[in-house]
Amino acid sequence: MARAFPDHPNLVGGFAPIQMECDAADLIIEGEVPEDLSGTLYRNGPNPQFAPRGDHHWFAGDGMIHAFTVADGRVAYRNRWARTVKFQKEREAGQSLFAAFNPMEADPSVVGLKTDGIANTNIIWHGGRLLALEEGHAPFEMDPDNLGSLGAHTYQDQLEGPMTAHPKVDPETGELVFFGYSVDGMLSSKMSYHVVNKEGTLTESQFFEAPYSSMVHDFLVTRDYVVFPIMPLTGSLERAMQGGPAFAWEPDKGSYLGVLKRGDDVSNIRWFRGPAAYVFHPMNAYQVGDQLICDVCEYGEAPLFPHADGSKPDTSKANAVLKRWTLDLAGNTDDYQVDQLHDHVCEFPRLDERFAGLNYRHGYFGCQGAERSESGGFSAIGHVDHKRGQVETFDMGPNFAASEPVFVPRGSGSAEGQGYLLTNVYDAAIDRSHLVILDAENVAAGPLAKAYLDHRVPFGFHGNWRDAG
Repeated sequence: MARAFPDHPNLVGGFAPIQMECDAADLIIEGEVPEDLSGTLYRNGPNPQFAPRGDHHWFAGDGMIHAFTVADGRVAYRNRWARTVKFQKEREAGQSLFAAFNPMEADPSVVGLKTDGIANTNIIWHGGRLLALEEGHAPFEMDPDNLGSLGAHTYQDQLEGPMTAHPKVDPETGELVFFGYSVDGMLSSKMSYHVVNKEGTLTESQFFEAPYSSMVHDFLVTRDYVVFPIMPLTGSLERAMQGGPAFAWEPDKGSYLGVLKRGDDVSNIRWFRGPAAYVFHPMNAYQVGDQLICDVCEYGEAPLFPHADGSKPDTSKANAVLKRWTLDLAGNTDDYQVDQLHDHVCEFPRLDERFAGLNYRHGYFGCQGAERSESGGFSAIGHVDHKRGQVETFDMGPNFAASEPVFVPRGSGSAEGQGYLLTNVYDAAIDRSHLVILDAENVAAGPLAKAYLDHRVPFGFHGNWRDAG
């Protein structure tokens, strides 16, 4: 029998899971949905089916996909859990059986059981497939229309090990470029690098050892290079088996940036070194001559995870700001330059994906408004214009918290930044969510339209747009 969820910071308010799947054919609209906006915004995030076993972490809930389909000025909504092995076993048992970060806390009935993950972090459309992602396993395929679960997708059994939750689509070739970490077993230092062509066939797989075992959440890709950031949120199976944290902050290890020329052998990775810091998400990276320019949301130390001795993270360092790493490939040093681009506390950076890996001008992110969101999220959406060196924001006020903003171009031939930003917003005053559509060229003007739900969409992670047709 299901138990009540505990009073945990990541299980209440905007984080609180919803316990239903539903379809809403025609959401109530305030404002006017642009007529040229036609497609589906898919969003993914953790939504635990049952109260957790042992300690809980936000990253550990079952994946739930939320789809907002926009057409003819109207918006429809559908949500479904990803029915993974874990989900189905627990549905049968009527209780939580697995423990995400400490296998010692799992129910004996599932110890040693091979699963296909929790599919709770990102969702992408590539090669004609809708893939829900989390960094510990292969992609989990879902039906793009009804969100039915189709199961693990391993590229005809050619994919060895996990896929990152943040693969990159090359806008010029259509290739999907990605990596995996802990490839040689839980918390190992072995990593992988893969390429899938635009048709969805795996064409390249290589393996290498990182300087140490780290939570490598994301990476950077340019036209000619990939950059693997190994930063000191370290993984240790030995530490976990002794009752310590599986992932912990160890700043003495410093940071490493591994640069690989695309198409080259991984034995030629060049490692740059820098001070301890942490990045969950980069905005973009590109090349200028022999320099790699990498724009990232950088923390002074990794938030949400303890220090190696079990002590709590330093909250004064738990806010990210947008920084630029400059790596000189022609230089004879392994150092890289770090510059801060502005002082807005921000996360979930995005861009016009047609310029991914290329020199770009416009970026977008969630950020703190004049007043912090009372629910713990970001109360504003920001637009940075790198050419002008300016940031404009849409500040919603403290009752609201916005998800990652997703850019949709007005059309395939429109100029960079001409389009819309879509974000899901939680209203803490009424415990409900709504979809917001902004003009990406005039973010500060506020919504063009809002589409209202009669329930909340729990705080999640990432999403992407799929054009109609």
